Amino acid sequence: MDHIMARRSDITGKLIRDGVAAVIAASGRTARVKTLDETAYRAALWDKLDEEVEELRRASNPNDVLEEAADILEVLVSIAETHGHTIDGLLRTAAMKRAERGRFRNRLWLSAEGPQ
Repeated sequence: MDHIMARRSDITGKLIRDGVAAVIAASGRTARVKTLDETAYRAALWDKLDEEVEELRRASNPNDVLEEAADILEVLVSIAETHGHTIDGLLRTAAMKRAERGRFRNRLWLSAEGPQ
């Protein structure tokens, strides 16, 4: 997977939503930010996805689960956009896969798959 090679866990800081610096400034604090180039941005998105998945794993109530799932969705949309896709395309593809293969509601676990 190409994204593993591009990860930037050796740098200090993290990817933030576009409006977070303004929120920090409005609180009287200073946010030191920079704009990432495309390669660094793609790597930062993968790191952000890892961060948000970990936060979802730690969520302790239904509202926190919803908030963290929404953050993951936003990161996934951004990743798709870096590859030329839109949120509509992402949702359309998800619906197509859901129609073809179903969901995960039945809690099925594949423990083995043998020859026909």
